[in-house]
Amino acid sequence: MIVATAGHIDHGKTLLIKALTGQDTDRLPEEKARGMTIDLGFAYLPVANHLAAGNPAIGFIDSPGHERFIRNMLCGVAAIDFVLLVIAADDGPMPQTRSHLEILDLLNVRRGAIVLTKVDRVDSSRLELARAECLALVNGTSLLDAPLFEVSATTGSGVDVLREYLVAFGAKLPPRSTRGHFRLAVDRCFTLSGAGLVVTGSAVSGLLSVGDTVEASSTDLSLRARSIHAQNRPADVCRAGQRCAINLAGSGLRSDGIERGDWIVDPAVAQPTSKIDVRLRVLSSERRMLVHWTPVHVHIGTSDVLGRIATLQGSIEPGHDALAQILLDRPVGALCGDRFVLRDHSSRRNIGGGRVLDIFPPVRGRARPERLAYLTAMEDDDDAVALRSLLDVAPAGLDLTKFCASRNLRPDESMALFATSEVVQLTTPSGVLGFSSLRWQALTAQIVQGLSAWHEQSPDSVGPPADRILDAVGLRLPRDSVLAIAGALSDEGVVVKTGLGVRLPTHRPRMAAADEALWQRVQLAFPDSSMRPPTVHDIAEAIGSNVKNVERALQQAARHGRVVQISPKRYFGLVALRALGEILESLAANSADGLVDAASFRDSSGIGRNLTIEVLEFFDRVRFTRRVKNARKVLRRAGDLFAIDPALAKSR
Repeated sequence: MIVATAGHIDHGKTLLIKALTGQDTDRLPEEKARGMTIDLGFAYLPVANHLAAGNPAIGFIDSPGHERFIRNMLCGVAAIDFVLLVIAADDGPMPQTRSHLEILDLLNVRRGAIVLTKVDRVDSSRLELARAECLALVNGTSLLDAPLFEVSATTGSGVDVLREYLVAFGAKLPPRSTRGHFRLAVDRCFTLSGAGLVVTGSAVSGLLSVGDTVEASSTDLSLRARSIHAQNRPADVCRAGQRCAINLAGSGLRSDGIERGDWIVDPAVAQPTSKIDVRLRVLSSERRMLVHWTPVHVHIGTSDVLGRIATLQGSIEPGHDALAQILLDRPVGALCGDRFVLRDHSSRRNIGGGRVLDIFPPVRGRARPERLAYLTAMEDDDDAVALRSLLDVAPAGLDLTKFCASRNLRPDESMALFATSEVVQLTTPSGVLGFSSLRWQALTAQIVQGLSAWHEQSPDSVGPPADRILDAVGLRLPRDSVLAIAGALSDEGVVVKTGLGVRLPTHRPRMAAADEALWQRVQLAFPDSSMRPPTVHDIAEAIGSNVKNVERALQQAARHGRVVQISPKRYFGLVALRALGEILESLAANSADGLVDAASFRDSSGIGRNLTIEVLEFFDRVRFTRRVKNARKVLRRAGDLFAIDPALAKSR
């Protein structure tokens, strides 16, 4: 269990932790000299009966109470299990008491206790008044039901009772779920002689074992956990809900490369973002509504970042909440469910706070009704409920890859979720696209209807290109997604892919008798499997026909899906195109970086330099490959793109 203190300066937070644990959390010389906590302090209370649960101690985080160090206090309560709201009996609630309570309420900290300190300094009447002030203070907040303890750290009165309560509460507290990828919010970073760089913080999700690979959110370096301390003891594993110190190692790692505010995470969730969509609540104590483009300090995890608020549902009245987008000055490692606090641009007062909903906002249309419906669905804590709701409001499909990344789901957790939710999954080069069963059935019916209309208007054509099957449906999707839909319908037998086109199984384009006769002559000089097919002029010369007639025959054959035109004077048979595509696939699979240069493809295919350039440029146009400097990256399987119509193959 991780316990943090909160409260006004000089109300006895540090002395209370020392009385509970025997450890002084003021570690800086300036703190000793001034008698005031400036930065976070840490202490541990060994608890024997926690050993079986893997939690050998209760960890305490001592937060500073002075207004000038509020950002340090916010780091201390970023990922805690329990809070001690410390209030001195002689002073009662003070400005920073209220400010800290606002922060705890915005972070939705519900487990805690009110600790009335310095009870030895007041008489019974003042003590009774202090009790009433404390209970009135927490009324209507997340600590409404928190118990109240009266202690004197100086005399020891009430300390044992509080300690016993914390130990008992910790024993009953269920272990934090370790679902999701590992994430740790860094609050300290230092170098130890003989060990190297060490980061400390609270683990908020997942598990980390010694030897595992991690990344820091501010760098793209691949790092390794050399050793781990969890809850102040050497450990092989660090898990969610523990205070951890991780000794990191990695090539290129500098002592100043990581700092407070960073996240140490599994590489699968190392996706810093500078735009986050949120549910934002404005404090009722604010005098003005929160308007569009308000500059703010955003405290999330252990980071403090400047940003601006883009309101999505109009200005937000004090005491109300609404959907909004936060645009940050620099990227942070946020995920869905993370809590945040907003302070004004001068960082003098709390404004509000809330919860992150999505880290992949669209480039445009952030306030469109469909986007607001998406964010509303993302608010549900239950992944299965949220997924079903999102699928219901996503006629164009749901990006399952981004959904799982935003909600920090591991691959095994994602697979289990999809299995129970009956999701139709389509794999694209950019991720996995998902549809509910009903949405998929409706989309299939619309596509069939659109193809029927196409065949009626163009009976001599095989059908539209695979990336245009949604033209008649009215949906606009990325090309890769449309091709994935066409591939899935082909696998289901709903459509037939012929070359680069798509037709219904009942449609058979036919040539006129004269054109068919000419095509049969052209075929004699045009072997379907040749990877060096003749040009239009060569074919014309071989069959004793003029060039225009040959061009007309090849164009008709292309409309029927029998051949594919790759350049003005060059056509390829589908068998040859697929073979060339598979050569490129094989070269990419055996390449260290997945890239293939033109020379390697030329040598492996044996088609010569000029034809190699023509083929590669065609592959780029149809998005089989993407040019990366002087090389190519394969984007999809050749067999999926260059489909051979079984009916045509049989006729040959």
